[in-house]
Formats: sequence, C-alpha cells, structure tokens
Amino acid sequence: MANVTPQAVSTRRERVAWYLYDFGNSAYAAVVLLAVYSAYFQKQVVGGAEGSRLWGLTISVAMIIVAIAAPIMGAIADYSGAKKRFLFFFTTLSVLFTALLFFTEKGTIALAIVFFLLAEIGYRAAQIFYDALLPEIAAPKEMGRIAGTGWAIGSAGGIVILLIILPPILLTESNLLVVRGSLVITAIFFALAATPIFLRLAERAQPQKLPPGENYLSIAFKQLKETIRAARGFNEFLKFMLAFLIYNEGVIIALDFAAILGAVLFGLEQTGLIIFFIVVQAMNVFGALLFGNLQDRFGGKRSLTLSILLMVACIVALYFAQNQTHFFIIGAFVGVAMAGIQSVSRAMVATFSPPGRSGEFFGFFALTGRTSSFIGPAVFGWLAAEATLWYQSQGQDVALAEQSGHRLAILSIGAFLVVGWILMIFVNEKKARETATMNSVNADK
Repeated sequence: MANVTPQAVSTRRERVAWYLYDFGNSAYAAVVLLAVYSAYFQKQVVGGAEGSRLWGLTISVAMIIVAIAAPIMGAIADYSGAKKRFLFFFTTLSVLFTALLFFTEKGTIALAIVFFLLAEIGYRAAQIFYDALLPEIAAPKEMGRIAGTGWAIGSAGGIVILLIILPPILLTESNLLVVRGSLVITAIFFALAATPIFLRLAERAQPQKLPPGENYLSIAFKQLKETIRAARGFNEFLKFMLAFLIYNEGVIIALDFAAILGAVLFGLEQTGLIIFFIVVQAMNVFGALLFGNLQDRFGGKRSLTLSILLMVACIVALYFAQNQTHFFIIGAFVGVAMAGIQSVSRAMVATFSPPGRSGEFFGFFALTGRTSSFIGPAVFGWLAAEATLWYQSQGQDVALAEQSGHRLAILSIGAFLVVGWILMIFVNEKKARETATMNSVNADK
C-alpha cells in the first residue's frame, strides 16, 4: 500500500476544497436521483409502474458494476498514490453524461437508461476516492466532525442547485424543455464545485515502486488476496460491513424512489418535488452537523443507532401518510436521519481503517454499499410493479393499483433498516479502533 503519514494535518484551504466537492456531488444527487430525473424518467420517459421497475433495475446495474470494480480500484489507488486521478476520471464521466441527459425524451428509453447508467457509475465510483481522502485530511479524533461538516456542506449544495432550477421550472409550469435543461445546469454546477479539490488538495499518499514483472493490476489482486487472508484480524470491521450491507438497502431505496413515491402516492408535480427536496436537504444539513458532533462525543455506534431508529419511525409514518402535508413533515425527519446514517457510517469506516490503507478499506466499503444498492432498488422496483399488477387483478383501477403497489413496497425499506440495525448491535466499536491502531503499529515495525 502507499505510504502516508498517520494523522496528517491538512490546511484549511485543503479542507474547504474537500467540502466543496461534496457541495457539487450532492447537486447531482439532489437533481438526478431525487427531485427531477427519477420522476421524469418514471413518468415521462417510460410511464406507469414499469417506469419504477426499469428505474430500479438501471440503478442496480450501475451499482453492481461499481461493486465489482471498487476493491480493485481502491487497492490500485492506495499503491499508486492515485486517488485524485481516479476521482478526476469518474467525476468527468458523471458530469458529461449528466449533461447528456438533456437529450432524453418520451419513448427514448434505451438512451435514457444508457446515459443515466454512465452518469451514475461515475458518481458512485468517484465517491470511493473522495471518501478515501478523508483520513488524509483529518486525524481520527476529528473525523466525525469533519465528515459531518462535509455532509452538511454537501447538503447545502443540494439546496442551492434546487433553488437555482426552481424559478424557471415554476415560471414555465414544469415545461419539459426547462426540466431537461436543469440537468445541464446541474452538470456545470458539479464541475465547478469539484474543481478546487483537484487544484488545492495535496494527496499525501506516495506511490510505491513496482516490483519487477508486476503491474498495478497484478499488485491490486495480490493486495486484495492479502487483505482477504488477513480479514480475521478485522472482524469488527467485517461485522460492521455486514450490518451496513443491510441497513444501507433502506437508505438507498428511500433516496432513489422518494420522488417517485411523492408523485405516485401524493400527486406532487415537478415544482412540488423540488420544494420537498429543498426541505429534505435543509434538514440534511442539520442532521449531518448534529450527528457529526454526536459521534465525536458519544461514539459512532450510539449515533448510528439513533439515526437508524429515527429513519425506521419515518418509514412507518410514511406507510400510513395520506396527504402532501404528512409527506413533507416526514421528509424533514428523514433528512435528519439519513444524514446521520450516511455521514456516521463514512466516518466509522475511516476510523476502522489502518493508516495507509484507506483506499482499500473504502473500496470494500464501496463494494458493500454498491452490493446493497444493487439489491435494494431492484427489490423495491419489482415489488412495486408486481404488487400493482396484483391489485389490478383484484379490481382496482390502474391509478389506485399503482398507489397500492408502491405503498406496499415501502415496507421493504423498514425491513432492511431493522435487520441491519440488529446486526450492528454486535459490532464492538472500541475493539475495531484498537485493531486499526495495532495494525498500523505492526506495519511500521
């Protein structure tokens, strides 16, 4: 693995650059995954419950591709000291194909799937290397706060982009050309916000010289074999990954289908969805700051438990919700809970990772996350579509059957969260930190 100074101290300028990447990265999530493209794809490009099925399957394909490649890419980045180069490539991929989503229209299903697939692969893969830079700019004792601050600033980026695209969509009454144009604006916003991390943040990991007859790919496979062989030494990390694999299912489903649920169950149009996600993102900022400080004060496991149980309560409330007011109130609490789950999980991986192996550990974190992201959306999309067909067979009209099918599918979110939380109870956080520290000490001898 690449050499890196433990507990490296970063400058304020470098941290701001790291925060700003999240500011732009979250704009993609806010517009493409949440407020605009997901509902546009389901309702306009495809139409009906089949749109939900295809949306879930497309996300699943993107996630499984990243899942397969993530550990290899993480190991290569560690050994070659090339996290920023990987980050640049995948960021560019995401920005480019986000802009090209402008050309998707009703009936262009194949084009819409391919462009979104490539944008999503870029977005998800880039996160591996962005997250892996966290241990290089933050000491263990401040990772919770810095991860939380980054998440809060990222959420603010989601709010800013939604406020930028809302007026023209509102004034034109959701004109489809304007809606598609918002995707180009998002791509530009993402690119501008991401630029400082490539110019200002110095990557501290130094590349190692390749042994004779080896290349980065062969080294990556050997390093992964060594990691798997030594996995018994990181039992708590592996237990945490198993729990994350399950509870992350619920988080990903909620993210990827929130706009579709808002449109199908509560009749929200494009303007209403944007306003809804502005509320969610605003509470995301609060949640990230809150849980970042809670983690530093009470530990990751306790903070994560609180955020997961809050999310479960929101899912139960959503199942029984009957109007848009209920949906908005629930969304505000979901914003707090979701920020806690995601920011605390990311910071816990950083504290469980031995210095110099962050890329590798975040690669496995990404493998786990993308695997769950592959399963969750596919399950929800399939369940919503199949349940819709069943309700139709029972005599419900098409619109009511679609609502009933999606409401039933909501229960899958809560199930994943509860099972993941139960598994997380068995993780010994203190032991995981000690293992990472001891591994670092032994490696230096």
